[in-house]
Amino acid sequence: MNHNAGSQAEVTGSAPAQCWTNYFCRILLVDDDCELRTLNAELLVQSGYRVDTAEDGASGWKALKANCYDILITDNTMPGVTGLELIKKLRSEDMTLAVILASGTTPLEELRQNPWLNVDALLPKPYTITDLVKTVNEVLHKSRVVR
Repeated sequence: MNHNAGSQAEVTGSAPAQCWTNYFCRILLVDDDCELRTLNAELLVQSGYRVDTAEDGASGWKALKANCYDILITDNTMPGVTGLELIKKLRSEDMTLAVILASGTTPLEELRQNPWLNVDALLPKPYTITDLVKTVNEVLHKSRVVR
């Protein structure tokens, strides 16, 4: 598994238009906490997902522009480009992938004022491994990526 923005984990090649199994679902995980990012990426890979990571919102944006993902999991409070700013960029470019905002500080008021950001799930920190995998599975099923 690679931990650089835009790098692919486990399998090379582009993601299919729809993933039929976890193995074909491609996730971008953006978090400035290196240990948490590494742990979460490893857990998601063990759950059968293809995972790329980025250390901040700016690196995440580069990865989103360079690759096709089924889901974005992003922290909110990061230096430079925050998770919310990353989601705004994503939506302003009409990228329709599913989004999980996993953060200790959730900007609820801003999300209410901007429903067009279309955040699929909020995952408050701290969360358990079970919470992470369950939320990813629910969001992917809800977005009809996994059947």
